[in-house]
Formats: sequence, structure tokens, C-alpha cells
Amino acid sequence: MLPFINAPFEYVARLLGNSPDELKLVFTFYLSYPLAAVLKRIPDKEPWKKNLFAISVSLFYLVGLFDLWSGLRTILISAGGAYLISSHVHSPYMPWIGFVFLMGHMSVNHVYRQAVDDPSIFDITGAQMVMVMKLTAFCWNVQDGRLPDSELTDFQKEHAVRTMPNLVDYLGYVFFFPAIMAGPAFDYADYSQYITTTMFTLPPGTEPSKAPPTRKKRKIPRSGTPAAIKGVYGTLWLIAFLKFSSWYYPAFFLGSEYMQYNFFRRVWQLYMLGLTTRMKYYAVWSLSEGSCILSGIGYNGLDPKTNQPKWDRLTNIIPLEIESAQNARAYLGYWNINTNHWLKNYMYLRVTPKGQKPGFRATLATFVTSAFWHGFYPGYYLAFVLAAFVQTVAKNGRRLIRPLFMTPDGKSALPSKRYYDLFTVFLTQTVFAYVVAPFILLGFSDTIRVWARVYFYTLIGVAASFALFSRSLPFRKRLMQRQAACAPTATSTTYDETAIEKTAREEVRRERLLRTNSQDSVASQAKMPLLGIADDPEAEIDEIVAEVKAEIGQRKRRGSVMQGFDVKTAVQEKLKQFNKKS
Repeated sequence: MLPFINAPFEYVARLLGNSPDELKLVFTFYLSYPLAAVLKRIPDKEPWKKNLFAISVSLFYLVGLFDLWSGLRTILISAGGAYLISSHVHSPYMPWIGFVFLMGHMSVNHVYRQAVDDPSIFDITGAQMVMVMKLTAFCWNVQDGRLPDSELTDFQKEHAVRTMPNLVDYLGYVFFFPAIMAGPAFDYADYSQYITTTMFTLPPGTEPSKAPPTRKKRKIPRSGTPAAIKGVYGTLWLIAFLKFSSWYYPAFFLGSEYMQYNFFRRVWQLYMLGLTTRMKYYAVWSLSEGSCILSGIGYNGLDPKTNQPKWDRLTNIIPLEIESAQNARAYLGYWNINTNHWLKNYMYLRVTPKGQKPGFRATLATFVTSAFWHGFYPGYYLAFVLAAFVQTVAKNGRRLIRPLFMTPDGKSALPSKRYYDLFTVFLTQTVFAYVVAPFILLGFSDTIRVWARVYFYTLIGVAASFALFSRSLPFRKRLMQRQAACAPTATSTTYDETAIEKTAREEVRRERLLRTNSQDSVASQAKMPLLGIADDPEAEIDEIVAEVKAEIGQRKRRGSVMQGFDVKTAVQEKLKQFNKKS
């Protein structure tokens, strides 16, 4: 640590009631803005200077501010190990060797952090979690670079590393300071295109007059305004977190005062605990993304409609979508977006042999990876398992109930749909207030204690929903009958639900067998478990059945002739539409 650098942080920490390390961490996010502006102004023709500057700033953060020599050693071990493995191991199993090494190394630190159990002390595990995403992806990218293009998907071609980078470029990627503390993670190809400025080359056919404005001879477009907007958002979230965290904190929910409120107030307070915790991540990720935008690496091409530069390459959260989510998939899909991408591209789609569609093995591998990546606190696993059940129940409810609020063709909403939307937002937020509590409380006994204080309402609701939506009880049948009443089918038994479902299952099975490359399946990617939490495997079949029934109902109402209508052909067409839409 640099001499006397700790004194001002200790002084302010005593005034605010925070720890010096927490203030230092926030300080790094804000300091990254002017330093990113400096990085952007280093001449484009001298990328080695940009690399050295990025490395130097990260070293100042780790050693100069935090005195984290052990953290520096941890990053160097992970980065050095990944580089040696990817450059010297010429085997199809190379990425898995790198994965085991990096995850194993991080798991040791997770165990140590859990043993210390002091959240006020900054340790390296947060930065190491980001590093694991970057370095495991790097190993896969190097492996893809050794394969012919004919064996790669479009994504793999774009991110393949054809030549091992020199150490300066590689360390610049590892120690890229705007993202070293909390992310976001990105692939080496993105960094290489950024550092060489090829990222900013105009698409073919674009008129030079429509190029985004730059300063002097730089190729990086101006990004001060979008970076400032992200900085303002992050600051507002940080202020909100500091205010609300004095009211909603874990110890309050474990104390006697919490039980003085009625049930509905306790549920509201549990929701506010989750929201307050999310505010911290909204603040950190927004600030970090803003400095990445200012440096230029957040550039994501030109908007085809406006010809304005897009700066969403490294977006990690969309708070408004999370807080207004109507279902579990939307809630999870807009949270920690880069981790979802990492799990999809470097786990879910990698464990499936070519010619097969990702199935249970891919889902299980993704779940285990996500769980171990987070750490070993029991609360993580309680939240993951419960969220998996919640997502399945939510899928069933959406498929069986939502069509009742839509027109028979499923394309337009009925006037009553607004009430359905409001109810599902309320239900999703209330359910996830319960689900995310273990992620905050971490301990098993603390989680069970707080769950019991709200009478296990989500566990009971999930169990009841599984029972109601099961095929053995009449409730599901009645819902489907109501759907059928809205979209009456032809009287011929050729078009009854059983026949359609049987045909759909046969066609889906046939389509899966005909796949030649499971990684090219857009539909399979759409079903990728978010944060490792499995999706419902029956969704594809149920949706196809519902759409075929709706088409038959439309024909019946219009008086169209049913002669010549073939269920198998209709199912095949809907399956094509489903894969394209997904």
C-alpha cells in the first residue's frame, strides 16, 4: 500500500459508518472514469502503451490502494495457468483442463472467504469470478482457433483466437482496469479488436459521412455522454442503496422487531431487502459499464435505424426490466447478463456432442458450474433449487392461463390482459422476494428462520401450483377446455388435442435427430438455463400444440374448408416458426 493512502479512507469511513475497503472500492469505480478518458487518448497506433497503462492502473488498485499482494498473486496464477495450458496443451480436452484449473483455484479462495466471513474486508474472489469467466472463455477461443471454420458456429468464428497473443496484449486483457474489480467480462477477441481499433471500422456499404463523430484522428467515437449517463445512474443507485440499507439489512429480519409487523408488511419488507441489495449491484455494474463505455470498449456498432453508435456491448443489467418482470425468465434474463452469456456459450453449448440437442446433461452441467462459480454458501443452493421450481411453475401458468386473456389467434391482447399483466408483475416480484432471500442471508439456518417468519408462502405456493397444474387433477383440464372454447376445433377426431400433441412430439423428436450441429440450434440456445436454472423442457411441444389448435379454431370461425388440412404439415410449419422465433 502506498504511504498514507489509507488515512483519508479511514477518516471518511468513521464518519459514514462504513469500512475503508468499501470506500476504496467505490473510489476505484469513479477514478476509472478520468483514467478511461486518458486511456482513450493514448495514440491508436501504439496499442502497447494502452496495454501498459491498463496494467499499471490495475496494479495501483490492487497493491497501491488495497495492499492486496495475495490478490495480485491469485490473478497472476490464474492468468499464467490459463496461458500456459492454452498455449502448450494441444488436445480437444484443453479447455476442460483450463476450466478445472481455474474453477478449482477459485473454489479454494471461496472456501477461505467463507471461513473468514467478513463482508467488510475486500478480497479477491469478486475479481477472480470475473477472471474465471474471461479465462475459461479464452481457453475455448484458443481451441476454436485451431479448428477449421466448417466446424464452428458463427459466434465461435467471431471469437476464435487464431494466434496466441503476446504477453503484453494478454496481460492488458487480464488487467483491463475499468472491469477488473466487478466486471463486466468479455472475450479476448473483443479486447483485441478494441486495442487495435478494428472494432470501430465502419460496416461495408456505410457512407463515411454517416460515421460517428470522433476527436482529431482517433477512431474511437465520442462516448462522453453515454458514459456520463451510466455514471449518473450508478450514482443514483448508490445513493439509494446507502439510504435504504440503513432500513433493510439482514440482521433486522433475524431480530425480534421484524415479527412485530403483520404478515403482509413482513412480505413487503422482504421485497425491500431484495431491492436494496439489487441497488448495490445496479450501482456497481452501472458505474463499471460507464467507464468501459468511456474507454471505448463498450462500442457495439451502429444502430441500423438511427446510424448512431450503440454502447451496449457490455451491458450487464437492465434494472427497469428486472423490477417490472412479469415472469421468472424475464426476471433472470436481465440480471447478470454477461454471466448468462458465458454459461450459454462456454458451458451449455459445449458439453453436448455434435449432432445432438442440449438436454439434461447440459442443463445439469450449467447448473453445477453456476452454483460453484458463486461459491459454497448454502443460501446460494437453496435459491437456485427453489428458482428452478418457480420457473417451471411459471411456465405452466403462463401457457395455461395467459391465452385466456388473448384473442383466439394469440396475437392480440383482450382488454382484461392489463389486469393479468399487473397481477403477474406483482406475483413475480413477491415470489422472488422470497427466492432471493437466501442469496442475501447466505446461511442455511438464517434462511429457514426468515422463510418461516413469512410462513413459507412461496414454498407452499409452488407445491400447490405443481398440484393444480398436474395432469392428474381437473384444474389443468378445465383451463385447457376454456382455451378450447375460445378457439373451437373441428368436430373431426383427426384434430383433437391428443392427436395434435402426439404428432408434435413425433415431429420434435424427428427434428432433433436430424440436427447436424446442436450449437447452431437457435431454439436450443433460447432454452439455455439462465444462471444455471433449468427451463421447462415441455414448452416447445405445448406451444406448438396451442398454436395448431388456434389455427384450426380460426379456420372453423372463418368457415374455411378443412378439407386438405393436415395436422402433420401444420405441426412442421409451426415447428419451423418456433425455431425461427426463438
